[in-house]
Parts: sequence; structure tokens; C-alpha cells
Amino acid sequence: MTVALYPGTFDPVTYGHIDIFRRAAALVDRLIVGIAVNADKDPLFSFEERVAMVNEAAHLVNRDVAIEVTAHPFDNLLVDCATGVGARLIIRGLRAVSDFEFEYQMVGMNRALNAEIETVFLMADARCQSISSKLVKEISRLGGDVSNFVPDFVADALYRKHHISGSMTQ
Repeated sequence: MTVALYPGTFDPVTYGHIDIFRRAAALVDRLIVGIAVNADKDPLFSFEERVAMVNEAAHLVNRDVAIEVTAHPFDNLLVDCATGVGARLIIRGLRAVSDFEFEYQMVGMNRALNAEIETVFLMADARCQSISSKLVKEISRLGGDVSNFVPDFVADALYRKHHISGSMTQ
């Protein structure tokens, strides 16, 4: 059985992430979406909120794919998380060539830590290449429509985070 781990912060989960969920699920027997704590990124959503969003996104994907996509929170090294869930593959999505440099370094470090875990890169679908969680948060914060970039439940969560009593928050 081929088990893969697709890790990320998912702050918030976007259609770009969901595209990778679907495409990765077609390649493996089991896909686990690892939600990293990663306090260094100063996430907008709490860890619990991000896990809930990924669970809901996985539920959407599970209607379309033959395998079950599951969420798994983690706060340890990526290779340790992968080993812990029985994954021999790490899935990473790439939107642009600029993503590759960072990912290349991460693969080298992960291989040094555990040479038995492979990393597979999936290029983002052309319709999703411009979508990033950072830009989605900024558009929402400034009152823009994010419905083309995230599912409704994420758009609603963003709206609640950025609007209190009709006024914009930082």
C-alpha cells in the first residue's frame, strides 16, 4: 500500500490545495494531509481551525476520489510525521519555479534525515497557479471577494476573521 503525506500550514486551505489533494489521491492508496503547527508563519487561523478546514476540504474530495483523504495534525519533524503515519512519499505542490528552490533544499534535508522517504512534486493546475493562502488572506482583509479561490466555508471563516461589527480589523 502506498501512503503519501501532503504537509502544509493550510492557513487557509485553498482550491490550489484541494487540486493537489485530488491529484495526489489518484496516485496513492492512502493520502494523509498533514497540518503543521508552524508558529513561525504567524497563522491567521488557529491550529484547531485549520485542522477543521482541512477535514471539511477532505470531505469534499472524498466524494470525488476512490480513496479516503484524511487530515493529520503534527508538530514534529516532517520526516518523523511521515514515518509515524506510515508514509513513504511526501507530496509537495509547486505553483512557480520560485517555489522549487526552497522545496529543493527541504528535500535535501529530509533525505539526510530519512533516506527512505521520497518527495514527489505536483505542479499546480494552471487555474490554481496564482492562488496562495497569503494573497487570499490579503484580499479578504481588504474586503475583496475570495470565492474563486476558496470553498464557501473558508470564505465565510475569512469574513468572520476580518469583519467585526461591519468594521475592518487588522
